[in-house]
Amino acid sequence: MNSEISSQISTPLGELTLRLSSTPRGARLARRMTAQQLDTWGYPHDGDANDTAQHVVAELAANAVTHGRVPGRNFELRLLLLAEGTLRVEVSDTRGDRKLRIVTDPDAEGGRGLVLVAVLARTWGVDERDVGKTVWAELPLREGETRR
Repeated sequence: MNSEISSQISTPLGELTLRLSSTPRGARLARRMTAQQLDTWGYPHDGDANDTAQHVVAELAANAVTHGRVPGRNFELRLLLLAEGTLRVEVSDTRGDRKLRIVTDPDAEGGRGLVLVAVLARTWGVDERDVGKTVWAELPLREGETRR
């Protein structure tokens, strides 16, 4: 295998995948499970990395529940702890007909969640799927942050 290609492939050090109800309760649970899983991986609840991940998951899960909901269908949260000190967050919903919008109107009542994701994430994007879409973000985790 070409060493240039193999260096670009990330093997997760840890992974959590959950299917949650497309309800506000499911979105809250996604945030709580993220906090718990990061704590298990050594990034404590009261640390910056955990807090940042919770905010990103809260925004993506809220979008999945609010804009990506199909009655009777769940959304999926996937967390991947990558070797290079990165957390990859993926939130998948079953509604592919609604494209993402970033609202920049200061008078709008909502729609700024993706701006927050863009500010907090190293990179983020959307992958279309056969059914629905996956919105993902990669977050830097501070090296050396340990359990307190």
